[in-house]
Amino acid sequence: MFPLSILDLAFIAEGATAADALHNSRDLARHAEKLGYTRFWLAEHHNMTGIASAATAVAIGYVAEGTETIRVGAGGIMLPNHSPLVIAEQFGTLETLYPGRIDLGLGRAPGTDQRTWRAMRREADASERFPQDVLELQALLGPLQPDQVIQAVPGTDTNVPLWILGSSLFGSQLAAVLGLPYAFASHFSPDALMDALAVYRERFQPSAQLDRPYAMVGCNVIAAETDAEAQYLFTSLQQRFADMLRGRRGLLPKPIDDIEDYWSGPEKAQAQRMLACSFVGSRESVRAQLQAFIEKTDADELIVASAIFDHAARKRSYEILAEIQPTLGLAAVAA
Repeated sequence: MFPLSILDLAFIAEGATAADALHNSRDLARHAEKLGYTRFWLAEHHNMTGIASAATAVAIGYVAEGTETIRVGAGGIMLPNHSPLVIAEQFGTLETLYPGRIDLGLGRAPGTDQRTWRAMRREADASERFPQDVLELQALLGPLQPDQVIQAVPGTDTNVPLWILGSSLFGSQLAAVLGLPYAFASHFSPDALMDALAVYRERFQPSAQLDRPYAMVGCNVIAAETDAEAQYLFTSLQQRFADMLRGRRGLLPKPIDDIEDYWSGPEKAQAQRMLACSFVGSRESVRAQLQAFIEKTDADELIVASAIFDHAARKRSYEILAEIQPTLGLAAVAA
Protein backbone atom coordinates (compact mmCIF):
# COMPACT_ATOMS: atom_id res chain seq x y z
CA MET A 1 0.00 0.00 0.00
CA PHE A 2 1.03 3.61 -0.47
CA PRO A 3 3.10 4.57 2.62
CA LEU A 4 1.47 6.96 5.07
CA SER A 5 3.16 8.45 8.12
CA ILE A 6 2.28 10.92 10.86
CA LEU A 7 3.86 14.23 11.84
CA ASP A 8 2.74 15.06 15.36
CA LEU A 9 3.49 18.50 16.76
CA ALA A 10 2.28 17.49 20.24
CA PHE A 11 -0.21 20.36 20.20
CA ILE A 12 -1.37 21.55 23.62
CA ALA A 13 -5.09 22.24 23.33
CA GLU A 14 -6.93 24.93 25.25
CA GLY A 15 -7.80 23.60 28.71
CA ALA A 16 -5.09 20.91 28.52
CA THR A 17 -1.47 20.62 29.70
CA ALA A 18 1.85 19.64 28.15
CA ALA A 19 1.53 16.29 29.93
CA ASP A 20 -1.84 15.76 28.23
CA ALA A 21 -0.29 16.53 24.85
CA LEU A 22 2.57 14.05 25.30
CA HIS A 23 0.26 11.33 26.62
CA ASN A 24 -1.96 11.91 23.60
CA SER A 25 1.05 11.68 21.28
CA ARG A 26 1.96 8.26 22.63
CA ASP A 27 -1.66 7.12 22.50
CA LEU A 28 -1.91 8.29 18.89
CA ALA A 29 1.33 6.47 18.00
CA ARG A 30 -0.05 3.23 19.44
CA HIS A 31 -3.23 3.76 17.46
CA ALA A 32 -1.23 4.49 14.28
CA GLU A 33 0.83 1.36 14.80
CA LYS A 34 -2.30 -0.79 14.82
CA LEU A 35 -3.58 0.99 11.72
CA GLY A 36 -0.39 0.27 9.76
CA TYR A 37 1.22 3.71 9.51
CA THR A 38 4.90 3.63 8.55
CA ARG A 39 6.44 6.19 10.91
CA PHE A 40 5.55 8.66 13.64
CA TRP A 41 7.63 11.84 13.81
CA LEU A 42 7.81 14.66 16.34
CA ALA A 43 9.23 18.12 15.66
CA GLU A 44 11.53 20.51 17.53
CA HIS A 45 10.05 23.89 18.42
CA HIS A 46 11.07 26.21 21.28
CA ASN A 47 9.32 28.87 23.33
CA MET A 48 5.94 27.96 21.85
CA THR A 49 3.28 27.54 24.51
CA GLY A 50 1.13 25.36 22.27
CA ILE A 51 3.75 22.72 21.38
CA ALA A 52 5.10 20.17 23.88
CA SER A 53 7.89 18.53 21.85
CA ALA A 54 10.78 20.97 22.49
CA ALA A 55 12.87 18.19 24.09
CA THR A 56 12.38 16.17 20.94
CA ALA A 57 14.68 13.23 21.68
CA VAL A 58 13.02 12.78 25.08
CA ALA A 59 9.55 12.85 23.51
CA ILE A 60 10.66 10.35 20.86
CA GLY A 61 11.93 8.02 23.56
CA TYR A 62 8.61 8.25 25.39
CA VAL A 63 6.69 7.37 22.22
CA ALA A 64 9.10 4.60 21.21
CA GLU A 65 8.86 3.02 24.67
CA GLY A 66 5.08 2.86 24.30
CA THR A 67 5.10 1.24 20.85
CA GLU A 68 6.59 -1.88 19.33
CA THR A 69 6.97 -1.76 15.56
CA ILE A 70 6.24 1.68 14.11
CA ARG A 71 9.27 3.78 13.20
CA VAL A 72 9.63 6.80 15.49
CA GLY A 73 11.75 9.83 14.82
CA ALA A 74 12.34 13.53 14.41
CA GLY A 75 10.66 15.62 11.80
CA GLY A 76 12.87 17.20 12.66
CA ILE A 77 15.82 18.12 14.77
CA MET A 78 16.96 21.65 14.00
CA LEU A 79 20.65 20.88 13.71
CA PRO A 80 21.95 24.50 13.97
CA ASN A 81 20.60 24.48 17.55
CA HIS A 82 22.91 21.63 18.60
CA SER A 83 26.36 20.16 18.22
CA PRO A 84 26.44 17.10 15.94
CA LEU A 85 28.07 15.09 18.75
CA VAL A 86 25.16 15.69 21.15
CA ILE A 87 22.60 14.69 18.50
CA ALA A 88 24.65 11.60 17.62
CA GLU A 89 24.68 10.60 21.29
CA GLN A 90 20.95 11.22 21.72
CA PHE A 91 19.86 9.33 18.62
CA GLY A 92 22.51 6.67 19.03
CA THR A 93 21.01 6.04 22.46
CA LEU A 94 17.50 5.87 21.00
CA GLU A 95 18.66 3.46 18.27
CA THR A 96 20.41 1.32 20.88
CA LEU A 97 17.22 1.09 22.96
CA TYR A 98 14.82 0.71 20.02
CA PRO A 99 16.91 -0.86 17.24
CA GLY A 100 15.72 -0.51 13.67
CA ARG A 101 12.95 1.93 14.54
CA ILE A 102 14.56 5.38 14.78
CA ASP A 103 14.62 8.08 12.07
CA LEU A 104 16.53 11.36 12.23
CA GLY A 105 15.16 14.17 10.09
CA LEU A 106 17.34 17.29 10.03
CA GLY A 107 16.28 20.88 9.47
CA ARG A 108 18.27 24.08 9.03
CA ALA A 109 15.81 26.57 10.58
CA PRO A 110 16.00 27.41 14.31
CA GLY A 111 12.44 26.30 15.04
CA THR A 112 11.81 29.44 17.05
CA ASP A 113 12.22 33.22 17.08
CA GLN A 114 15.56 35.02 17.07
CA ARG A 115 15.54 35.97 20.77
CA THR A 116 14.90 32.38 21.83
CA TRP A 117 17.56 31.18 19.41
CA ARG A 118 20.08 33.48 21.08
CA ALA A 119 19.01 32.11 24.46
CA MET A 120 20.05 28.68 23.18
CA ARG A 121 23.62 30.02 22.95
CA ARG A 122 24.04 29.28 19.25
CA GLU A 123 26.45 31.19 17.04
CA ALA A 124 25.06 33.62 14.47
CA ASP A 125 26.44 31.61 11.53
CA ALA A 126 25.29 28.19 12.76
CA SER A 127 22.77 27.77 9.94
CA GLU A 128 25.48 28.40 7.35
CA ARG A 129 27.40 25.37 8.64
CA PHE A 130 24.41 23.06 8.18
CA PRO A 131 25.92 20.95 5.34
CA GLN A 132 29.16 20.44 7.26
CA ASP A 133 27.23 19.59 10.44
CA VAL A 134 25.18 16.99 8.57
CA LEU A 135 28.38 15.33 7.32
CA GLU A 136 29.90 15.41 10.81
CA LEU A 137 26.77 13.87 12.30
CA GLN A 138 26.70 11.21 9.60
CA ALA A 139 30.31 10.30 10.36
CA LEU A 140 29.64 10.12 14.11
CA LEU A 141 26.77 7.68 13.53
CA GLY A 142 28.77 5.62 11.04
CA PRO A 143 31.52 3.01 11.50
CA LEU A 144 34.54 3.89 13.63
CA GLN A 145 37.46 5.02 11.49
CA PRO A 146 41.09 4.06 12.29
CA ASP A 147 42.13 7.63 13.05
CA GLN A 148 38.88 8.69 14.76
CA VAL A 149 39.46 10.26 18.17
CA ILE A 150 35.95 11.40 19.13
CA GLN A 151 33.14 8.87 19.36
CA ALA A 152 29.44 9.10 20.12
CA VAL A 153 28.76 6.57 22.86
CA PRO A 154 26.26 5.17 22.11
CA GLY A 155 26.05 6.30 18.51
CA THR A 156 29.08 5.06 16.61
CA ASP A 157 28.10 2.48 13.99
CA THR A 158 24.38 2.71 14.80
CA ASN A 159 23.87 4.14 11.28
CA VAL A 160 20.63 5.90 12.19
CA PRO A 161 19.03 6.82 8.85
CA LEU A 162 19.21 10.54 8.14
CA TRP A 163 16.63 12.62 6.27
CA ILE A 164 16.97 16.18 5.03
CA LEU A 165 13.92 18.35 5.70
CA GLY A 166 13.16 21.56 3.91
CA SER A 167 10.74 24.03 2.40
CA SER A 168 13.10 25.55 -0.19
CA LEU A 169 15.55 24.52 -2.88
CA PHE A 170 18.47 24.52 -0.43
CA GLY A 171 17.36 21.35 1.33
CA SER A 172 16.47 19.57 -1.90
CA GLN A 173 19.91 20.28 -3.36
CA LEU A 174 21.68 19.10 -0.21
CA ALA A 175 19.61 15.91 0.02
CA ALA A 176 20.36 15.19 -3.63
CA VAL A 177 24.11 15.72 -3.31
CA LEU A 178 24.34 13.57 -0.16
CA GLY A 179 22.04 10.86 -1.51
CA LEU A 180 19.61 11.13 1.41
CA PRO A 181 15.81 10.89 1.55
CA TYR A 182 14.04 14.24 1.42
CA ALA A 183 10.94 15.45 3.26
CA PHE A 184 9.25 18.67 2.16
CA ALA A 185 7.29 20.78 4.68
CA SER A 186 4.37 21.54 2.39
CA HIS A 187 1.94 21.21 5.30
CA PHE A 188 2.74 24.85 6.15
CA SER A 189 5.07 26.18 3.43
CA PRO A 190 4.05 24.75 0.04
CA ASP A 191 5.24 27.46 -2.36
CA ALA A 192 8.45 25.78 -3.58
CA LEU A 193 7.16 22.20 -3.40
CA MET A 194 7.19 21.25 -7.08
CA ASP A 195 10.47 23.02 -7.87
CA ALA A 196 12.18 21.41 -4.87
CA LEU A 197 11.01 17.93 -5.82
CA ALA A 198 12.21 18.43 -9.40
CA VAL A 199 15.67 19.60 -8.26
CA TYR A 200 15.98 16.73 -5.80
CA ARG A 201 15.12 14.09 -8.39
CA GLU A 202 17.22 15.59 -11.18
CA ARG A 203 20.37 15.99 -9.08
CA PHE A 204 20.17 12.91 -6.87
CA GLN A 205 23.42 10.98 -6.39
CA PRO A 206 23.21 7.44 -4.96
CA SER A 207 24.79 6.85 -1.55
CA ALA A 208 25.39 4.04 0.91
CA GLN A 209 22.05 4.86 2.52
CA LEU A 210 19.91 5.29 -0.60
CA ASP A 211 20.27 4.22 -4.24
CA ARG A 212 17.37 6.22 -5.69
CA PRO A 213 15.50 9.42 -4.79
CA TYR A 214 12.90 9.07 -2.07
CA ALA A 215 10.62 12.03 -1.43
CA MET A 216 8.16 12.29 1.42
CA VAL A 217 5.68 15.16 1.18
CA GLY A 218 3.90 16.81 4.11
CA CYS A 219 0.22 17.68 4.16
CA ASN A 220 -2.63 18.36 6.58
CA VAL A 221 -5.55 15.94 6.62
CA ILE A 222 -8.76 16.50 8.55
CA ALA A 223 -11.17 13.63 7.86
CA ALA A 224 -14.57 13.07 9.43
CA GLU A 225 -17.88 11.40 8.65
CA THR A 226 -19.12 14.42 6.69
CA ASP A 227 -17.57 17.35 4.84
CA ALA A 228 -19.28 19.76 7.22
CA GLU A 229 -17.88 18.09 10.33
CA ALA A 230 -14.37 18.04 8.87
CA GLN A 231 -14.57 21.72 7.92
CA TYR A 232 -15.67 22.51 11.47
CA LEU A 233 -12.69 20.62 12.94
CA PHE A 234 -10.38 22.39 10.48
CA THR A 235 -11.21 25.78 12.00
CA SER A 236 -8.85 25.06 14.91
CA LEU A 237 -5.87 25.02 12.54
CA GLN A 238 -7.21 27.97 10.57
CA GLN A 239 -7.49 30.02 13.76
CA ARG A 240 -3.96 29.04 14.71
CA PHE A 241 -2.55 30.26 11.41
CA ALA A 242 -4.48 33.51 11.68
CA ASP A 243 -3.06 33.96 15.18
CA MET A 244 0.47 33.31 13.92
CA LEU A 245 0.01 36.08 11.37
CA ARG A 246 -1.00 38.33 14.27
CA GLY A 247 2.20 37.42 16.12
CA ARG A 248 0.46 35.15 18.63
CA ARG A 249 1.43 31.50 19.17
CA GLY A 250 -0.86 30.10 21.82
CA LEU A 251 -2.70 26.88 22.55
CA LEU A 252 -4.66 24.99 19.92
CA PRO A 253 -8.12 26.58 20.02
CA LYS A 254 -11.51 24.94 20.00
CA PRO A 255 -13.22 24.79 16.61
CA ILE A 256 -15.75 27.49 15.80
CA ASP A 257 -18.88 27.61 13.66
CA ASP A 258 -17.79 30.35 11.23
CA ILE A 259 -14.13 31.01 10.51
CA GLU A 260 -15.08 33.98 8.34
CA ASP A 261 -15.99 35.90 11.50
CA TYR A 262 -12.53 35.22 12.93
CA TRP A 263 -10.07 36.37 10.29
CA SER A 264 -9.71 39.37 8.02
CA GLY A 265 -9.51 39.16 4.25
CA PRO A 266 -5.70 39.49 4.10
CA GLU A 267 -5.28 36.96 6.95
CA LYS A 268 -7.53 34.52 5.13
CA ALA A 269 -5.58 34.87 1.89
CA GLN A 270 -2.21 34.35 3.60
CA ALA A 271 -3.42 31.44 5.73
CA GLN A 272 -5.01 29.72 2.74
CA ARG A 273 -1.75 30.04 0.81
CA MET A 274 0.20 28.46 3.67
CA LEU A 275 -2.44 25.74 4.10
CA ALA A 276 -2.79 24.96 0.40
CA CYS A 277 -1.73 21.34 0.97
CA SER A 278 -4.60 20.67 3.38
CA PHE A 279 -7.19 18.04 2.54
CA VAL A 280 -10.41 18.29 4.47
CA GLY A 281 -13.66 16.40 4.23
CA SER A 282 -15.44 13.08 4.33
CA ARG A 283 -13.84 9.78 3.40
CA GLU A 284 -14.52 10.15 -0.32
CA SER A 285 -13.64 13.84 -0.44
CA VAL A 286 -10.27 13.28 1.23
CA ARG A 287 -9.54 10.23 -0.92
CA ALA A 288 -10.06 12.20 -4.12
CA GLN A 289 -7.99 15.16 -2.89
CA LEU A 290 -5.11 12.96 -1.75
CA GLN A 291 -5.09 10.92 -4.94
CA ALA A 292 -4.78 14.09 -7.00
CA PHE A 293 -1.97 15.32 -4.71
CA ILE A 294 -0.04 12.06 -5.03
CA GLU A 295 -0.36 12.12 -8.80
CA LYS A 296 0.73 15.76 -8.94
CA THR A 297 3.81 15.32 -6.73
CA ASP A 298 4.68 11.70 -7.53
CA ALA A 299 5.47 11.42 -3.82
CA ASP A 300 6.96 8.19 -2.51
CA GLU A 301 5.28 8.72 0.87
CA LEU A 302 2.99 11.21 2.59
CA ILE A 303 3.53 12.46 6.13
CA VAL A 304 0.29 13.76 7.54
CA ALA A 305 -0.29 16.38 10.23
CA SER A 306 -3.73 16.68 11.82
CA ALA A 307 -4.13 19.53 14.31
CA ILE A 308 -7.54 18.51 15.66
CA PHE A 309 -8.67 19.87 19.03
CA ASP A 310 -10.48 16.74 20.23
CA HIS A 311 -8.17 13.75 20.65
CA ALA A 312 -10.87 11.21 19.82
CA ALA A 313 -11.71 13.10 16.62
CA ARG A 314 -8.03 13.17 15.69
CA LYS A 315 -7.76 9.40 16.14
CA ARG A 316 -10.89 8.95 14.04
CA SER A 317 -9.42 11.13 11.28
CA TYR A 318 -6.39 8.85 11.07
CA GLU A 319 -8.68 5.81 11.07
CA ILE A 320 -10.56 7.18 8.06
CA LEU A 321 -7.28 7.89 6.31
CA ALA A 322 -6.11 4.32 6.97
CA GLU A 323 -9.40 3.03 5.56
CA ILE A 324 -8.79 4.76 2.23
CA GLN A 325 -5.05 3.95 2.13
CA PRO A 326 -5.47 0.81 -0.04
CA THR A 327 -6.88 2.94 -2.87
CA LEU A 328 -4.19 5.65 -2.78
CA GLY A 329 -1.46 5.81 -5.39
CA LEU A 330 -2.94 3.11 -7.60
CA ALA A 331 -3.59 5.38 -10.56
CA ALA A 332 -0.09 6.82 -10.35
CA VAL A 333 1.44 3.32 -10.25
CA ALA A 334 -0.68 2.17 -13.18
CA ALA A 335 0.35 5.19 -15.21
